[in-house]
Amino acid sequence: MRLNVGCQLLFEAIAPSPLILMLRPLSGLGQQVVCEEYRFEPNVPVVEYIDSYGNLCQRLLVPEGKFQVDTSATVETADEIDVQPSAAFVLVQELPDYTLQFLLPSRYCQSDLLGGLANEITAGIESAYEQVEAIRNWIYTHIEYRYETSNASTSAMETVETRVGVCRDFVHLGIALCRSLTIPARMVVGYLYELKPMDLHAWFEAFVGDRWYTFDATQPKPRGNRVAIAYGRDAADVALATQFGLLTLTSMGVWVRASESASDRNR
Repeated sequence: MRLNVGCQLLFEAIAPSPLILMLRPLSGLGQQVVCEEYRFEPNVPVVEYIDSYGNLCQRLLVPEGKFQVDTSATVETADEIDVQPSAAFVLVQELPDYTLQFLLPSRYCQSDLLGGLANEITAGIESAYEQVEAIRNWIYTHIEYRYETSNASTSAMETVETRVGVCRDFVHLGIALCRSLTIPARMVVGYLYELKPMDLHAWFEAFVGDRWYTFDATQPKPRGNRVAIAYGRDAADVALATQFGLLTLTSMGVWVRASESASDRNR
């Protein structure tokens, strides 16, 4: 499906303040960027760079006063995500170099403390893909999705204890449980078609067999029509707006809509 996605961010700065944005999707597995638009009001110079995780970032200095960011893109997305129940566990010595950093504990994913729970969840399951799917399903059935039950500092261990959270918390727990089994796992932030209520979304990917596969513990079954924006070890790496100085995000709007076909537009 071709999707129109985008968001609007409104800031207010008391003084000129540095800002790093991570809002532009790149073409890759399961998505092809057709076109995009990026606007600032007032207009300011921007420097773009690729970070260590392959994310496209924009670096700028926000002037004093109100500042608006509008970004939109039209993206061809896969209607279904790939699944491969037979995908096998990959020995650490055989993993690609770029996956190794996603084996380690990180700020919000204390994988070194969750081995017991991970082994309990995956007991008797042989394929690595099915182990990750068992983790995803356990989170879906044992953790309640509820707003205002966690904050920006909530970790995977805290989610295990409270048994509540939002997509960010579900992702951190899934990643931590996978890594405790020596399965590389990373966080993904982006757009999901027909997400309710509409917002930016988060899910995780695990490296099994010979590639990354998508897992979303907030959904009862695999869903496609996703647009990934950023990848990282956990939420600390995938902030869509990282601000410095006297700058406040005052509002944010997000949209994901099915794109009209040419025949529809001509009617």
